[in-house]
Amino acid sequence: MPPASDKTSIHLGHRERLRARFLEDGLDGFEDHQVIELLLFHVIPRGDTNTIAHRLIQRFGSLAAVFEADPRDLAMVEGIGQRASAFISMIPQVTRRYFSDRVTRDRPQLTTTEAVADYILPLMAGRCEEVFYVLCLDTHCRMQYAALISEGTVKDAHVHPRHVVEAALRHRAASVVLAHNHPTGNAKPSRHDYRLTEKLAQVLGPLEIRILDHVIIAGEDWYSFARNGDLESTSV
Repeated sequence: MPPASDKTSIHLGHRERLRARFLEDGLDGFEDHQVIELLLFHVIPRGDTNTIAHRLIQRFGSLAAVFEADPRDLAMVEGIGQRASAFISMIPQVTRRYFSDRVTRDRPQLTTTEAVADYILPLMAGRCEEVFYVLCLDTHCRMQYAALISEGTVKDAHVHPRHVVEAALRHRAASVVLAHNHPTGNAKPSRHDYRLTEKLAQVLGPLEIRILDHVIIAGEDWYSFARNGDLESTSV
């Protein structure tokens, strides 16, 4: 068995080579465990992160599943602990913030279904739970604010009409777009989705706040109430 100093030198040399490869070529040629290994360099200063990365992939099944895992489950994997589990759990949340900032920086006009979907997809990236947003728009359909109304279980999010009204009024919305995700299903609306949309149209209508669309996200797929003519039956 090589002395501890030799092991340290081997690991340090490997880390420097992996960092140099990333700086030269990016992550495109990396395998999933190597992506995790590279990230762990920043929270595990010494030791064999390659082995830990393989353990994570084996335990959770994929790169995405590792990032989306509960921090408490991550911390139970040998070699991880609280600090590394918190760091890994930040990845999808930082990703969402990054993409959200990119699309909101210039207050985009959401005048087409495609523009709405492009805006909403980053808000839903990497979420295992169902969430419900209200996008508050001005009279020119420019983004005012994306209000997170509810975070639920993997099956549902509980949306109270009063919270939707409060968000729309607080951000002076002339119109709104409703958006939520189906983490484990397809993007097709459920009966509950139709009933909720109708109820929100009934409470927002007297305030002269129009619902322009309700978009449901399922992975990279999405469903638009407006595009499919579903808002006609809910208008007041």
